[in-house]
Amino acid sequence: MSRIGNKPITVPEGVEVKIEGQKVTVKGTKGTLEKVMHENMKITLENNVITVTRPNDEPLNRSLHGLTRTLINNMIEGVSKEFSKELQINGVGYRASKQGKTLVLNLGYSHPVKMDEPEGITFDVPNANQIIVRGIDKELVGQMAAVIRTKRPPEVYRGKGIKYADEHIRRKVGKTGK
Repeated sequence: MSRIGNKPITVPEGVEVKIEGQKVTVKGTKGTLEKVMHENMKITLENNVITVTRPNDEPLNRSLHGLTRTLINNMIEGVSKEFSKELQINGVGYRASKQGKTLVLNLGYSHPVKMDEPEGITFDVPNANQIIVRGIDKELVGQMAAVIRTKRPPEVYRGKGIKYADEHIRRKVGKTGK
C-alpha cells in the first residue's frame, strides 16, 4: 500500500487543473505546467480533489503510484509558489554576478564561466557569494542548480567551490608537516 500515492491532492484557490487522458495541465498565478503521466495510472479530479489510483499491485505500478501523485503535487505547488535552490560560493576570488539574463561565474579559471537563463528559470545574485535559482518546475530548478554546482564542486581539503546552502561538506585533514 502506497502511503504517498493514496493521499488526495487538494487544489488551492487560483490554480486550475485540467486532465485530458494522461496529460495533466496546471495553470496558476506563476505560470503553466504540462506533463504526460504514465498510461497505467488513473488520475481523477472531483470537487477540487485529485486522486491517483493504480490498476494492480505489480511492482511497476506500485512504484509509479507515489511518483505520479508527487509529480502532480509538485506542479500545483510550483504554479502557486515558486521553487528555489540556494547555492553558496566559497573561495578567495570566487564570485558570481549577473549581466542581463546571463550568470557570470569567476571560479579561478582563466576565463569567466557564463550561463544563460533557460526558459522558466531565473537567477538571483543577492551578493557575490550567493546564487538563488528560481522557477516553477521543481525538476528544472534542481537540474540547473546541479549544473551550476558542477562548474566548481566543493573541495574537501579547503572547502573551496560551489555548494548548496544546506549542504555540509565533510572536511579532510591534509598532510601534516614534520
